[in-house]
Amino acid sequence: MIDERLSSASLTFELRGTIALLTLTRPESGNPLPPGGVDQFRAIWEEVKSNQAIRAAVVTGSGDRHFCTGADVSALRTGEDGKPGLQNVPMDQAVRASPYQNKVFKPVIAAVNGLVNGGGHHLVADADIVVASRNAAFMDSHVNVGQVGAIGNIGLAKRLPLGTALRMTLQGKSFRLSAERAYQLGYVDELVDTPADVLPMAMDIANEIAKNSPQADALSKQAIWNSLVTAY
Repeated sequence: MIDERLSSASLTFELRGTIALLTLTRPESGNPLPPGGVDQFRAIWEEVKSNQAIRAAVVTGSGDRHFCTGADVSALRTGEDGKPGLQNVPMDQAVRASPYQNKVFKPVIAAVNGLVNGGGHHLVADADIVVASRNAAFMDSHVNVGQVGAIGNIGLAKRLPLGTALRMTLQGKSFRLSAERAYQLGYVDELVDTPADVLPMAMDIANEIAKNSPQADALSKQAIWNSLVTAY
């Protein structure tokens, strides 16, 4: 059942047994990140962290064309209800969509059902396991709209060969990484045939993880992620 306290027209939150499910719900607009959604993501990830009944989380998009195409460009300039947009806002306030950015050490799986662009990579590069359908593709258009490709792109460089991460960053929308090639390079961990297959596979993986010790899972994840920034 959808938790109305933590849901909006752009992003819903629900529990399926011990698994939290986050779904971007504006497929007609490419499933963008929620306008002014920093506070919503913070609240959702805090619930995932603090609710002991939650053992893992899955993030996905509605429909069969887009997983997440990043932020609405207009939201970067002007926020909701007179609040400032993301321009000239401290990074720790503006960039808080992903589990890594919110220090979530419960396992998180990205169920990629279509195109990922721009800020959508926060939810993929910072997931622990990535399941994608063969129609999925990965691109980054920050430079096409005069924005710096930085935080999410650093995440790309940790999961892709440097040249591929730089090509996606610098070439912009003229370069798309196919799901098949992303699987070959390790950005995708499990490749399924259709968008309809993505969520069931992700939920199967999450439910298998949930059978294990939650403390062992969390500490193991924390150790591995910390190894990316700390010497072994």
